[in-house]
Parts: sequence; structure tokens; C-alpha cells
Amino acid sequence: MYAQHERFADGATFARFARDAGYDGIEISHSTDAAKIKQIQEADVLPIVSVHQPAPLTKHSDGRMNPSLNLASTDATERAAALQHALHSLSVAADLGAASLVVHLGEVGERGLSQERELWRMFEAGEAASSQFAAIREEAVSTRAAAAEPYLAAARKSLETLVAEAERHGIVIGLENRLSYHQIPLPGECARLLEGFTTAQAGYWHDVGHAEVLARLALVNLDDWFGELGDVCVGAHVHDVTGLIDHRAPGAGDVDWGYLADGLARLDWLTLEINQHQPAEQVYATPRLLRDVGVA
Repeated sequence: MYAQHERFADGATFARFARDAGYDGIEISHSTDAAKIKQIQEADVLPIVSVHQPAPLTKHSDGRMNPSLNLASTDATERAAALQHALHSLSVAADLGAASLVVHLGEVGERGLSQERELWRMFEAGEAASSQFAAIREEAVSTRAAAAEPYLAAARKSLETLVAEAERHGIVIGLENRLSYHQIPLPGECARLLEGFTTAQAGYWHDVGHAEVLARLALVNLDDWFGELGDVCVGAHVHDVTGLIDHRAPGAGDVDWGYLADGLARLDWLTLEINQHQPAEQVYATPRLLRDVGVA
């Protein structure tokens, strides 16, 4: 993600920055186009350890950017298009020698939940303790639950296809928890979707900021992610959060690192998903900060 900074128009410059800042590897973001991926690869200064689907960033034939395609769509044409791009990401990951493919497995519906948009507005207005906030939250939960099952079935079909192809390359599929409540998976859904797979095939990928935001909106308890999925966690996106804004450099927000030190202890490595607007000095400071708080 940090490679989208304007100073890194050449991916090789980013790769050298990451090395000099004390990082051990690179994850290719779904915001990265094919030219920059090639530049990072050809710089050959750090291994590419994971790829975030759908990478590279490109337009689908209908003009939409490929991150907007839905792997859980109940429309066969839409799901096939999303799967085509996801399989291409998997091929790219194999060519780069990556060990993991981080997957956005889709969403319930196509346009999100109007109730969640209102919850965001109310939270930012300081109204999260109101009875109206609680009532809208309950409406969001019931609306999503009533619609979810067909999309979860489609998501499972997409996952089965991806796992079968990933196994050929020795790549693990990581199902990422998402920022928006209508997106798949919630904790229990993730456990169901992963049934029958080993963690050498597919597992849970914990995004710190996404979990924090859904907890702050009172939509998903923070403890539920590791409570239900800790034993199948295969990777993590680590970043800080201020209010409902994530992808801050660690130390620039108010995340409780204590629960993460426990929840992520089984992992051998973490991805720092820090956005391109964060100061370079904070990116440099992150490895030491995470060691100091026991996360890395």
C-alpha cells in the first residue's frame, strides 16, 4: 500500500525504501499495476512474500476496476469475471514466488447497507451511544443476515476453485476480514467457508483496522475474530486506527496492541499495510515499535 506514494512512481525505489526501513519482504497491494509489480520484482532487493488479490490493478472489459468485482455474486457472469481476475492474481503470485494470496471473497449484495452508512455518520457525529444508533445497528444485522446465504454459497464455490489452483503452486489462500459489514466474511462465516481445508490450503487473514472499525460500530465484537479463528489464522495486515480511519502507521492511532500480541503470536511474519499518506519516519519506526509492544 505504501508503494502508492508519489515518490515511488518507480517500484524499484519503493523496494529499496522498504529494505532500508528494516523490512524483510513485500506484499503486492491490489492497488499496484503490472508495471510497478515488474519494477519491484526486477529490483530484486527483497522477496515478494504475498500478493493481495486482485493484483495487478486493471480494468475489466466492462470498464470497472477489478477490485469492484464480486467473488460472491449470485450472478454467474459477475462471479466468473471476478474469478478470472482472482485466478490471474494467483498466477502472478506463483510467478513472483509468493507464499500467500490474500483474498477479498466478495460481499452480500452489490451496493452495501444504507444502515451502515448511517452508523458511520452517527459515530463521527458522536452519537454512537444513542438508542437510535443501537436500533439502526440491529436493522443492519438483520438485513444482512436475511440476504447472506446465497452469497456465502457462491463465495464457497469461488474459494474452492482458488484453493484447487493455489495447491498446484504451494500457495496458501488467506481470507481477509473486511472493512464494511456487508462484505464477506464475518467470523462465523469465515469458519464455515474454511471447513474442510487445512491451513496449508486456506486460512484466516486478520486485518487489524477492519476488525477495529467493525467493533467501534458495534457490529462485530473484536474478540470474535481470534476467538473463532485464531487456530486457523495464516496472516495479518497490521496498522493503526484513529476513529474509523485505518491504515495509519502503528503508533499513530489508538489500537490496543496487547490483544494482538496474543492473537498473532502463531504467525512467523506480518504485513504492515500502511497507507501512502503516512510520514516516512513513522514507517521507519514501525518495526521497532512492534517489537517493543510484543507484536513482532
